[in-house]
Amino acid sequence: VPKRTKDVTGIESKVLAMYARGMSQRDIAKTIDDIYGFELSAESISNITDRVMDEVQHWQTRPLNPFYPFLFVDCLYVSVRKDYETKNHAVYVILGYDINGSKDVLGLWMNETEGKHNWMQIFDELKARGVEDVGFICMDGVSGLEEGAKSIFPQVVVQRCIVHLIRNSIKYIPSKDYKAYTTQLRKVYGAVNLKSAEAEFERFKQAWSQYPGAVETWKRNWQHVQQLFNYGSAVRKVMYTTNAIESVNSSFRKVTKKGSFSSEESVFKVLYLRVKELYAKWEGHHIQNWAMVRNQLAMDDKLQARILKYEKF
Repeated sequence: VPKRTKDVTGIESKVLAMYARGMSQRDIAKTIDDIYGFELSAESISNITDRVMDEVQHWQTRPLNPFYPFLFVDCLYVSVRKDYETKNHAVYVILGYDINGSKDVLGLWMNETEGKHNWMQIFDELKARGVEDVGFICMDGVSGLEEGAKSIFPQVVVQRCIVHLIRNSIKYIPSKDYKAYTTQLRKVYGAVNLKSAEAEFERFKQAWSQYPGAVETWKRNWQHVQQLFNYGSAVRKVMYTTNAIESVNSSFRKVTKKGSFSSEESVFKVLYLRVKELYAKWEGHHIQNWAMVRNQLAMDDKLQARILKYEKF
């Protein structure tokens, strides 16, 4: 922009970009005034951002792929003002990897609580939008999720996040022993095969028996460690942690942590704009080492048959 001149073309896109980064209407108005020297009212800013809602609704109901090898599910909480009080609302997020190893946020859902019936409704909606089958769902122990998922997709394998199991069990361990504890655990879930994992687990239970709370956490969830070894190391690396969706939610929290929202619609607006930024970042990129993941999935005859049903050559 030349000196002493103003260029306000594309002001709407600039407002949306600032809104997507978590700026309040007041901050956006001040920034516009500082840069361009004119006032933009809160009502005008609201009108600009409200136009995104048609996009949001279209995105929320768009058709989805019939098959996803991996889904990652998580929940974050946002503060919403309603009826003269502020309440925390759960925002359900689902990230999918398709057959080609591309990422997609399948949707966002909001409710005041987490629970089995909410997850069942979400998976039922995914089915209505075209999802016929899911290979794996990776989760952090969300209440009711496994039952809800299997009621809609009976063949799905639900995997507990190993990293979350470590976090849940380490609270029983003195801080001075953290390193030794996690090092020995890594030998269990990082073993080359199930037989080695079982042998390492026996050694683990004996070595840490003085902390029964920690050991019991792993005993209760041993099936989730066992089932990892039904698949190759590249597949295990994808399915054993929810880091992929935690990264998405970390991006969301950057724009939701600054205060409460005036409505559920305002939450969806800002998160949808954040999703669009993630899409731009992901465009043209595939999951690392996806060719090896795909080959190892093919080693499971039943899973391979399900994949070939939907794979297009």
